[in-house]
Amino acid sequence: MGAVVLIVEDNARNLKLVRDVLGHAGYSTLCACDGEAGVELARSQRPDLVLMDINLPGMTGLEALTLLRADAATAEIPVAALTAYAMQDDRARLLAAGFDGYLEKPVDVRALPGQVEALLRR
Repeated sequence: MGAVVLIVEDNARNLKLVRDVLGHAGYSTLCACDGEAGVELARSQRPDLVLMDINLPGMTGLEALTLLRADAATAEIPVAALTAYAMQDDRARLLAAGFDGYLEKPVDVRALPGQVEALLRR
């Protein structure tokens, strides 16, 4: 059984695309449409990796990351930002904020499985 990846994304089309690509590559996926649900799923299911959108309704991806890092049960789960922010300083800012990786939207469907694999090996 492949690694479990939690996708936290409020855009249904982006969520379906990432879920389908990862499922085809052999990963199991969990999905949440907002930060609160993402944090709860991470706490209850302990995925191997979280892909976190930054601009989420309610709690932002940064706020969700802070909660995950503060909880001993989820502090060690790698979390990658999944975002349409494309400026060079955005990448540096998000990595400095504690994200383990940075994936740009639109997602490159050919590259995504390898990017996830690299994040899981860290």
